[in-house]
This record gives sequence, C-alpha cells and structure tokens, in this order.
Amino acid sequence: MAKKNENKKETKGKASANTAKKTSAAKNKKTTKAKTTSKRLSRAARTIEIVSPTTKKTIKIKGYSEADLAEFKEVILKKRDEILENLASLREQMMDLSTGQYVNENSPYSLHMAEQGTDAQEREKLYLWAQRENKFLGYLEDALARIENGTYGICIECIDEPKHLCPTCPLIPKERLLAVPHTQHCLQVKQLLQKK
Repeated sequence: MAKKNENKKETKGKASANTAKKTSAAKNKKTTKAKTTSKRLSRAARTIEIVSPTTKKTIKIKGYSEADLAEFKEVILKKRDEILENLASLREQMMDLSTGQYVNENSPYSLHMAEQGTDAQEREKLYLWAQRENKFLGYLEDALARIENGTYGICIECIDEPKHLCPTCPLIPKERLLAVPHTQHCLQVKQLLQKK
C-alpha cells in the first residue's frame, strides 16, 4: 500500500512538473513573440516631415527608427560624458589650487625667464584644448536636439535633391553616424565639400 501511495505521489509530481514546464514554455513563446514584434516595430523606419533649408517646402523623408535613434543618443551621451571629464581635467590644470583662480603670466612658480615662456606656451595649449572641447560639446548638444526633433541622421546637402552618393541617401549611413555622431553630411558629400 505504501508503494502505491509513493507511485501516485511520483506520478502527480511528474504531471505537475510537466504542466509547469508546458505553462513556462507557452509563456516564453508569447514573450519571445512579443519581443520579436516589438523589435520589428521599433526597427521600422519613421516618416519625417522636414522643412527644406533652401526651398522652405515641407518634404517627407524616411528617417531612422526609434531604436536606432536611441542607439545614436547613447553614443552621443557617452561622448559628451568623456568631453565633460576632459574639460574638468583641463580646468584643474589651469587653476591655481591655492587661490582657486586661473593661472596667468604672473605666476610665482616660474623663477627663470625661459620657464615662464614654457609655462605660457603650456597654458595656451590648455586653453586651446578647452576651446576645442567646448566646440565639440556644442556639436554634440546640437545632435541631441536633432534627435529630439526627429531630424537626426539626414544629410543636409541631400534634403532637396538626393545625390545618391551613398546607399542610404538622403540618410547618412549608420556606420558614419556611430563613428562621427555629430555629423550632418555623409562621407561622400563631405569629401566633395572639402574639394571645393
């Protein structure tokens, strides 16, 4: 009798385990199907209405999907964080820690005239680097604004009249945007502009 009860318990345990597995598998299938559908939807190109800078007419262009724009935004935010760190480092190098003011030519640390010249040159380099980083930061902020208003990734030279120099015209290829996220020109158009 005890053996029969044990066999019944084992059978019930196996049946409930099988039911749990089937339920879990069905849930996983639904979840996978939902994820696939959402991926398909999020990767779909969006239609953007943009005002042409030259003709002032509204033009409809197929732009990057929401998922692509989120990926571009993440790249831009990482680059922006790097620049902010660099600017903080440059600011520390330009500041006199004892006074909290920017170091100038009358710095008491240089005792010899030759050292003063070297110090001035180093200060000038730091200011130029800081200026360059601030300019790049502005470009990244502009790119973030274009993502927000939906015009990111469109080559501004190809809005009115696509030149078809790249396969995604008038969109800038994704690889270029990942490498140079603040750009507003595809590589081929940029090269043509530099030749002029």
